Amino acid sequence: MGPLSYLPRQVLGVGREILRHLLRRPVVGVALAARTADGRWLLIRRADTGTWALPGGTVEWGETLRSTAIRELVEEAGVTEAELGPIVGVYSRPDRDVRFHAVTVVVAARIEEPSKPPMNPLEIREARLFRDEELPAPLAMGMDDMLAAARKGGEAVLE
Repeated sequence: MGPLSYLPRQVLGVGREILRHLLRRPVVGVALAARTADGRWLLIRRADTGTWALPGGTVEWGETLRSTAIRELVEEAGVTEAELGPIVGVYSRPDRDVRFHAVTVVVAARIEEPSKPPMNPLEIREARLFRDEELPAPLAMGMDDMLAAARKGGEAVLE
């Protein structure tokens, strides 16, 4: 007999229904369209797919979007000097990430070159700066339109 076997079926059913609703909510994340003063773009190579992407990640409990952005730049790309700029766009297409439905706020940033390697090589293989003509495509998680919007520097996008 399992530890939950003493609970009535109705209680377990309600518990499952609550979990289903809690777990089927979009997560909020931040991605950085980050450039150096000389115009090079920062991208990270994901370990799971081997493809390049904008650095970023999900907001943790108790964090602000700003603190998430700064933390992700340090963790994923070794960037310790950054000035956050305007919001490039908010992207919510459910098919972007196979792991979950994410609402991603893309923020422009002016950065110094990375000074350390990525903190978790099991997640991020490397961080690198690219000139416009060197940018790889396609980017992971359908991020090409996010980077294109940042490169245009126009009004914020809402998807």
